[in-house]
Amino acid sequence: MRNALWPVLALAIGFAARAGKAPKRSAAAIALGRATYAVWCVACHGERGEGDGPTAHTLDPRPRNFSTGKFKQGSGVSQIFGTLGKGVPGSAMVGYKNLSEDERWSLAWYVLELKAGRK
Repeated sequence: MRNALWPVLALAIGFAARAGKAPKRSAAAIALGRATYAVWCVACHGERGEGDGPTAHTLDPRPRNFSTGKFKQGSGVSQIFGTLGKGVPGSAMVGYKNLSEDERWSLAWYVLELKAGRK
């Protein structure tokens, strides 16, 4: 029985390692991030990531403006990936565990595009 657990443990370690290291930024990742953002983020953050989506006025605190607002949990791609999974306590920003890791990594890269003013 002990030996039967090793494959499961190895798989879990592999997933944990993947979540810790960001994949390279690519056009495909940005495209997936843009598509994911359009579905899950635009309502609060707005099309350009300025925190002015159609539901933003109903939220307290207001959604982050990616180009000017401070990122409470860090602005690196790995930190944004973590925020997408955990959410932001005390805000309407929930953790998006429903998204795959690829979608969250791609979304993190796209948020950095919005932060840099690239839409």
